[in-house]
Amino acid sequence: MDIRQLRYFIAIVEEGKISAAAERLHISQPPLSQHLKAMEEELGTTLVERSGKQFEVTEAGKSLYKYALQMVQLMEEAKLEAKEAGNGVNGQLKIGVNTFSVAGLSELLQTFGSRYPKVTYKIQQNESAQLCQLVRDRAIELAIIRLPLELSSFSVLHLKNEPFYFIASAKHERLKDEVSLADIHSYPLVLPSTEGLGVHYLILEAFSRSRLTANLMGECSDIALLMDMVSSGFCASVVPETVLKRHKGYAVNASKVAPETDVASPIGLIWLKHHRLSQAAQNFVDLLQSRL
Repeated sequence: MDIRQLRYFIAIVEEGKISAAAERLHISQPPLSQHLKAMEEELGTTLVERSGKQFEVTEAGKSLYKYALQMVQLMEEAKLEAKEAGNGVNGQLKIGVNTFSVAGLSELLQTFGSRYPKVTYKIQQNESAQLCQLVRDRAIELAIIRLPLELSSFSVLHLKNEPFYFIASAKHERLKDEVSLADIHSYPLVLPSTEGLGVHYLILEAFSRSRLTANLMGECSDIALLMDMVSSGFCASVVPETVLKRHKGYAVNASKVAPETDVASPIGLIWLKHHRLSQAAQNFVDLLQSRL
């Protein structure tokens, strides 16, 4: 039996006559009678007891009718859900976010959620290099990462260039509003992230280009702990602006690192080239583009 035959059987039971069911279904009576006979032969049982033009539904027919209603309803729901997923109305948004996250992402997701309330979310946080691999492996579709990275396999939507700030304990005298790397290279620094990756690499590269050696004490991937250490006076640090926006309330002074030092982190949204995005992911990309 197929879904069409189940629809035919529902009409037969509900109309009480083959002729009335045929009229409801906009088909002729003989083919409908043949479908009913084929269903009975397949099941090896009688579904309706015929008496002239009238018939009575058997217990087997009543049982089939009950399940036929459920199956047709499930089919309609499946078609609707597939259609909505195709339009991005539901489905799942699978996105990765750099370890330091992105200021304003929660507000962006709130806007997206209000437009597509049936969409569910899979949000993974990791270093940018690991996020690239997750996109390659198709564990996620989109990722918000910090550049530069080798991105020949990806489409990239540039979001912004994020400035960096030198932070030190509020117990000490505050430096000027904007500082150069020469102003801060002698301070004992604990840098965010892990050596060789992401922000840590960007900062040390900037010192190297300026022919300066940073007074590097180490690195710390736990940003809350890093902020605690800085506010206590144990060390100073250089962090992206997002860190200051997301970790407020610490007793630190912040000075913007001068733009000419090239300590800035381009932030971009990536997805695999030559790979069709789900409609939910495409809708998120469109929303981001409309905000730029």
